[in-house]
Amino acid sequence: MAGITDGAFCRDMTTLGFNMVTLGGYNADEATSNAGKKILARGRPEFDLDSGKLIGHLEEQTILVKDQDSWEGFVSVNLRAITPDPIIEVSRLNNVDVVEINAHCRQPEITELGCGQSLLKTPEHLEEFTSEVVNKAKSNVSVKIRANVQGVDDLEIARAIEHAGADYLHVDAMKPGYKSADHEIIRSIRQETSMFIIGNNSITDIESAQKMLAAGADGISIARAAIKGKLPFDLSQI
Repeated sequence: MAGITDGAFCRDMTTLGFNMVTLGGYNADEATSNAGKKILARGRPEFDLDSGKLIGHLEEQTILVKDQDSWEGFVSVNLRAITPDPIIEVSRLNNVDVVEINAHCRQPEITELGCGQSLLKTPEHLEEFTSEVVNKAKSNVSVKIRANVQGVDDLEIARAIEHAGADYLHVDAMKPGYKSADHEIIRSIRQETSMFIIGNNSITDIESAQKMLAAGADGISIARAAIKGKLPFDLSQI
């Protein structure tokens, strides 16, 4: 979550049994960085970082996570950008295992730029964007999407991302009006793709984690349930 999941936070998460932690989301170019400042000014947590300082910052943050003999997991970086170039640049950092294209953020300052969730409105562009990152990145590639966005065909999006060659599809299975995740959309996407699906949304205990996996997710991601630096359940029991 922007402004919270930095290197120190992710390093602490490695002790809880996670095999991948995600830094970010970060704004990777000047336009998204300026948008981030506007988001911060209206009171929402956000990384306040000039885009020109991102590479040096991430070098420091990834070392915080990776410099541990007892943990052999992956470091992912979630990024918002107008073009693929800054995401490709981050992929070349030594300690970055996965770059994640943010097609998920719904903050208006970001979507007005054509970034974040607005990428879902143009599947062909998202496919081209993802394909360029995949073809030039030095790391694996993930795309994080938000499900059930009005006017968006989730299955078309999943097919586009798979066709682009992404390694991971990270799905926020949000269902407007409901407090639980939409497991049916995970089942539907599972039938459409052979990609590794990371299921996200409302995972707060063993039962909700198991439901996400039973729906067809290969792995799960946890955000708000871990935001205080601990988990209310043991990951090893899943």
